Amino acid sequence: MADNPEHPLDWLDRAAADRRATGLRRSLHHRGADELLLDLAGNDYLGLSRDKRVVDAGVAALRTWGAGSTGSRLVTGSTELHARLEEELAAFTGAEAGLVFSSGYAANIGVVTALSGAGSLVVSDAANHASIVDACRLSRARVAVTQHADVAAVDAALAARTEGRALVVTDAVTSADGTLAPLDALHAVCRARGAVLVVDEAHGLGVCGDGGRGLAAELGLAGADDVVLTVTLSKALGSQGGAVLGPRRVVEHLVDAARTMIFDTGLAPAAAGAALAALAVLRDEPGLPAAVLSAAAALAAAAGVPAPPSAVVPVVLGEPERAFAAAQRCAELGVRVGCFRPPSVPEGTSRLRLTARADLSGAELDRARRVLTEVLRTA
Repeated sequence: MADNPEHPLDWLDRAAADRRATGLRRSLHHRGADELLLDLAGNDYLGLSRDKRVVDAGVAALRTWGAGSTGSRLVTGSTELHARLEEELAAFTGAEAGLVFSSGYAANIGVVTALSGAGSLVVSDAANHASIVDACRLSRARVAVTQHADVAAVDAALAARTEGRALVVTDAVTSADGTLAPLDALHAVCRARGAVLVVDEAHGLGVCGDGGRGLAAELGLAGADDVVLTVTLSKALGSQGGAVLGPRRVVEHLVDAARTMIFDTGLAPAAAGAALAALAVLRDEPGLPAAVLSAAAALAAAAGVPAPPSAVVPVVLGEPERAFAAAQRCAELGVRVGCFRPPSVPEGTSRLRLTARADLSGAELDRARRVLTEVLRTA
């Protein structure tokens, strides 16, 4: 051993330098409550995170139940609010039952790990969100990663398996490019091959399907006995948390086996109360999803890209430095946009990620159009 070994964390400096050299260094930006930037980067698709009805419901829950849930769901962390939220989410999406988690990330990890395990197969789309990727890694199952939306590859993976149990896991709407998964074809393959289809509706709930019930509901898969949905409460519902929705026996199994539910503190009551109010707004105003898609089409036209089938508008620029510089310039001109670089997207496809909201005004869309036109002309 060397007389003067380097500090055991010196490798962090080298890693940071490498990321900086390749345009992949990241930093936190703390927005203020009175910030004037037009937000086209967040996932508040229905504009409900500051809606008075939603905020007031969160405040009421906070005053009634306290700041935290005080424990795991199996100890003191379940309240009547949690039960109501589970019932109403299930009814809205057409599922038999639901189970609320502290985040959508935790919901994905909980359901994939609890429904798979050693001696099973998980087939995962290559474009799946990091929470699904991590769930696969933790599952102890054999994992087959297939090319994005490649139904034939999923079928081949299922047909060749030697394991008895199998899950096919996919995002309904991919978070980086806003495309829709071929859920009907995937479900047909799963049913033929004896597999369960797990669908993450994080970017579909509130945007896709009749009244925003999600892509699975739009395609007639809601309530199927071999389909399980996950949702987040932090996007279209403007709150925080996640849920698994599906057959009651799946939910009952998760209560026994999902570690991210058993060992995590329950969702804060304020978040549950706010999500319940947001869901009520969505039920009462079924035109909101169409307003999101209309705004997305307007943003796409401003950026010179095709209109998306979701709230996500990708503008692919190529190298990370180019995308980062364009995002910075947008911010300087008063518009915040997302900047997705590897590993969030494949090499050579770094992009601006614009997100639409139902409450974007005509003046705000005009402002976005002016800024995007100027920035993309020289990007």
